[in-house]
Amino acid sequence: MPMIGAVIVPHPPLIIPTVGRGQEQQVQATIDAYRAAARRVAEWEPEVLIISSPHAVMYADYFHISPGSGASGSMASFGAPQTQLSVKYDAELRQELIRRAEAAGLQAGTLGERDPSLDHGTFLPLYFLREARSTCPILRIGLSCFSPLQHYQLGQCIAKAVDKLGRRAVFVASGDLSHKLRDDGPYGYAPEGPVFDRRVTAAMESGDFLQFLTMDPALCDRAAECGLRSFQIMAGALDGLGVMPELLSYEGVTGVGYGVAVFTVTGPDENRRFAAQCEEMERIRLAERKAAEDPWVRLARLSLETYVRTGKRMEHLPDGLPAGMTTKTAGAFVSLHAHGQLRGCIGTTGPTTGSVAWEIVQNAVSAGARDPRFPPVGTGELDQLEYSVDVLGEPEPISSPAQLDVKKYGVIVSCGNRRGLLLPDLDGVDTVEQQIDIARQKGGISTQEKYTLERFEVVRHT
Repeated sequence: MPMIGAVIVPHPPLIIPTVGRGQEQQVQATIDAYRAAARRVAEWEPEVLIISSPHAVMYADYFHISPGSGASGSMASFGAPQTQLSVKYDAELRQELIRRAEAAGLQAGTLGERDPSLDHGTFLPLYFLREARSTCPILRIGLSCFSPLQHYQLGQCIAKAVDKLGRRAVFVASGDLSHKLRDDGPYGYAPEGPVFDRRVTAAMESGDFLQFLTMDPALCDRAAECGLRSFQIMAGALDGLGVMPELLSYEGVTGVGYGVAVFTVTGPDENRRFAAQCEEMERIRLAERKAAEDPWVRLARLSLETYVRTGKRMEHLPDGLPAGMTTKTAGAFVSLHAHGQLRGCIGTTGPTTGSVAWEIVQNAVSAGARDPRFPPVGTGELDQLEYSVDVLGEPEPISSPAQLDVKKYGVIVSCGNRRGLLLPDLDGVDTVEQQIDIARQKGGISTQEKYTLERFEVVRHT
């Protein structure tokens, strides 16, 4: 059996007494559950712990696996340098995992480590595991901006590597839940915070790991979650295995959600292979969304797909477009998303072609092939893309940020020839101050420089 069990645990430094200094008592239920989970892991007598941490080295397009023979760390960053520990890495398992990840087409390895010391997302689980007398080697893995399914696939590779080497392995998924549970918490409140935590803890309690793979990305972003991708890797490591799930505790009294859960492997279970189920649900969702696209979005999709597949731009507009697309001019932005993540966004603040339609044709190609933040879209990605088109109204000068509304108006920040634009109603942009700051930075305008503001409305097509 490749895996003998798994645990989900949070990582608030507060729960270590030398850091909390009495404040840890406010989350005593989490501490008690943490110790119970650590004792359970010790009873399983693992030969290796695979720990995924949101605070390990992280890259957008690469799974980082910590290199070297081992690492040390302390709670010095949290005022407790005397609290230290060291750990050995399972180098043989690491190499086997990298080999299998590469064979599966995943970008993973040991490159680019900036800081070899143990991050607190790894330190906290190890602290309680050491307390429970579990001292075996570990494998430390960072997260990425890859899709939920790719995180799951990395977990599958972990299970295969463990099985190949005959290790008794336990997966430790380190991760807090929402950071937006209370107005008086460190990150404030968002209504999506409690919703996210209810859904995730329900999945922990039931063992329904499919829920980890199919959470709404917008909900996750607004909830400011921390550990979901860690849980997705864990789910993949338990692919095809039955588990006995136990949600030992959940608390959100500090404004951040802390969940502790234990999953004891009970044997093979072919009904618990969630990758295929996830792929089918996503295929149906994308097909339904594509069928509902309006002419503006369909034109953006046709333009980019034509360019990616032929290397040439469209020469003629399709028949039957609404008159407003072919007889009016305006600036337009085309945005691409894949797996809930931005994949490209390019636009024009005013008309540069003879019609809105040609503006969309031009900017769809630029969004997919010329956004400097991303590599060009490939043919294998086309069916996974979701498009939105924003047709811009005429910008109007304003004299004060009080004249802005992040839901209704976009903003243009200008200083000389430099301009930065941000569209309205974007996930994660909740205040006018945020909106102006992001647009200012996009224009390369410093806080010390004087700038002017313009606002504009958009018609959004999705």
